[in-house]
Amino acid sequence: MHLSIHFAYGWSMADFFFNLTIQEMKKIIIILSLTFSVLSSYSFSGRNILQNEAKIIGLDSLLKNNIQLHNFPKFSDRDFWNAVPENISTQYISEAEKVLDFPWQTIKATDYLEILRTGQRLHEQFILPHNVLRALIMGELVEGKGRFLDQIVNGVWYYCEQTWWGWSAHLKDQREADGLPDVDEPIVDLGAGEIANTMSMAYLLFKDEFDKIHPFISRRVKNEVMKKVIIPFYERDDFWWMGFKPWVDPGEVSPRKLNNWNAWINYNVLLSILILEDDPNKRVKGVNKVIRSLDNLLNTYPEDGGCDEGPNYWKHAGGCVYLSLRLMETTTHGKFNLYDHQLIKNMGSYIYKAAIDYPNFINFADADGLTNLYPNVVYLYGKDINDITMQKFGAYIASKENLKEKAPSGNIDNIILQLKSHEEILNAPSQNPLLGEFWLPNTQLAGARDQPGITRGFYFATKGGYNDESHNHNDVGSFILYFDGKPCFIDIGRETYTAKTFSNKRYEIWNMQSQFHNLPKINGYDQKFGHQYKANNTNFSTTKRKATFTTDISGAYPAEAKVNFWNRSYTLNRGKSFLIEDHFELSETMNGKTSLNFISYCAVKKIEDGVLELTGEDFKLHLQYDAKTLFPAIEFKEVTDPRLFKFWPRGITRIVFYYSNGVMSGRNSIEIKKVL
Repeated sequence: MHLSIHFAYGWSMADFFFNLTIQEMKKIIIILSLTFSVLSSYSFSGRNILQNEAKIIGLDSLLKNNIQLHNFPKFSDRDFWNAVPENISTQYISEAEKVLDFPWQTIKATDYLEILRTGQRLHEQFILPHNVLRALIMGELVEGKGRFLDQIVNGVWYYCEQTWWGWSAHLKDQREADGLPDVDEPIVDLGAGEIANTMSMAYLLFKDEFDKIHPFISRRVKNEVMKKVIIPFYERDDFWWMGFKPWVDPGEVSPRKLNNWNAWINYNVLLSILILEDDPNKRVKGVNKVIRSLDNLLNTYPEDGGCDEGPNYWKHAGGCVYLSLRLMETTTHGKFNLYDHQLIKNMGSYIYKAAIDYPNFINFADADGLTNLYPNVVYLYGKDINDITMQKFGAYIASKENLKEKAPSGNIDNIILQLKSHEEILNAPSQNPLLGEFWLPNTQLAGARDQPGITRGFYFATKGGYNDESHNHNDVGSFILYFDGKPCFIDIGRETYTAKTFSNKRYEIWNMQSQFHNLPKINGYDQKFGHQYKANNTNFSTTKRKATFTTDISGAYPAEAKVNFWNRSYTLNRGKSFLIEDHFELSETMNGKTSLNFISYCAVKKIEDGVLELTGEDFKLHLQYDAKTLFPAIEFKEVTDPRLFKFWPRGITRIVFYYSNGVMSGRNSIEIKKVL
């Protein structure tokens, strides 16, 4: 049975429940109980910081009378566009010239259906026309000769003729059927929000030029954005990412929790409303709905500002929250301002706390081994919240990304924001943060290095948490270890997304399992997925000489593992070594073996009993263990997935330390030192 529960927008709950079987009713009761348990556990419902700010400043009146979008110079503002540095303009023009003959091929029905037939999302195919349209827009903006206008018109007309703007993997959110877009039920997903952004910006920037070609172009662009995105946003409260109604789908692995979707889509919708909505009353209602939906996200955010999805999702979560706040500030002439709120400050500072050595970031869950950020977002966010470390980090990213020579990329609105702040960022003080240590007690994320301000030596990061985080892996208590800024023990990350990734078969995927993280297998059992599978008694402490993280991970394993406690600790003896300690007790032994698993990007070999040699990029370490109680097996695994290959092209090695059969309890330590 494929059963989805949706409320509002024409459904009768009475009719719905009347036609259910007893078994279906039982499933709904179980699912709803789990949903409300999750929501109640992680909701800070009293915050509503955006709504409170709206009331204080009298937002409704401001939105009706005098809004402004002065951050976006139109095509006719030649003073701005002609002032773009020549080396940057040349790149935009060159990229536009490459797609002057782009054919704008229709997305076929079979392209959409591929997700059902093979599980493949064809993501690159869906986003290619969008990239082409953005390239054409930027080429015309900086050149200003009309050479790319016809192709821009072809591009916006292509999207006007398209049934739906989203990505095929998200068609499962339709009520009637998956696989093909329903013209009568426009779903607002990430892809639809992105196209709405670009179409709205094209309207804002080129309306006068479009009208010179034909009066129907601008009118059609506006109508299609309204029809496909803005009106559905106005009329529906049941898109799961809005946070107004619970959404439960037994075809997935768990009830959906608010994540980057909320901030990302709401920003794009907010921008589109402010550009296209002419009716002041509808504008007020729409913007207030965006604010309420964003509050739903912020009401679930941990006080420490941690992003459990990881740094590469931060730019769509915390980063897009910031862009929405900035847009609201601009629209209200500076009156809407939440930059002094501690949650907003913490959401910003998370990104440099999670930095190992740019572009290396802590990458638990689905986060990637390397993350590239928009330097302007980091810099301006830091500037607005008065966080000098974040501001300098943004300027540092600009230098690492060669912003002086490389044309800014992304959506048109963000490119303009980058161009407007270009000289300021390039001339600002820059610094790689390289914190000595950090601790996010609500998210249960910690990290430390040998010395603040330098990459030399050891760096480790670890997590407690629970096994139902956004983009979750079963990884409670896992860690990563770098040496001289290079990876040693790693979190693999995620493979190329397929239909299986976000289904109830997610944990059949090897790299989602705890045995492919730096964690034990207990009595033959891995950690289990679920909100109730979590760390306990998690603590982090630091001194000048060491940093220590401790947690009991036994609660992350199923009852069948028969584990009374399993205390895992990590100690960084600064400038000396990294220590992994386990203290455990089982209530009984089972047929399955108990082992310690480690995933390394180093070449690993045993050089003698009790010592493994780890050879990484420009470093060599020794791993020392008790050869009387632990028996190592070294398994090399070639990385073939295209996405993982980008980060781990040399393949990975799993080290499995087996305990002797029948072990009921024990204490053991593994120490890692530099080879002198």
